[in-house]
Amino acid sequence: MLAAFTGYEVISKVPVILHTPLMSGSNFVHGIVLVGTMVALGHAETTAQMWVGFIAVILAAGNAVGGYVVTERMLEMFKSSKGAK
Repeated sequence: MLAAFTGYEVISKVPVILHTPLMSGSNFVHGIVLVGTMVALGHAETTAQMWVGFIAVILAAGNAVGGYVVTERMLEMFKSSKGAK
C-alpha cells in the first residue's frame, strides 16, 4: 500500500515530457523480470513448478512487449504531423 501511494505521488509530479523515458526504464525492469522467470522455469523440477513457470514467462513476456508497444505509441505522438511535400 505504501509503495502504491509513493509511486502515485512520484509519477504524478513528473512532467509529461518525461513519461516516455520513464516507460522505457520500466520496460527495462520488465525485461529483467522476464529473464528471472525464464531462470526459475529452467530450475523447475515438478510438473506444477513447470506450469507455474511457463505461465510466469508468458505473462512477463506479454508485459514487456505491451510496454514497448505503449512506448512506441507515445513516441508517435511526438512526431511531426507534416506531410510529404
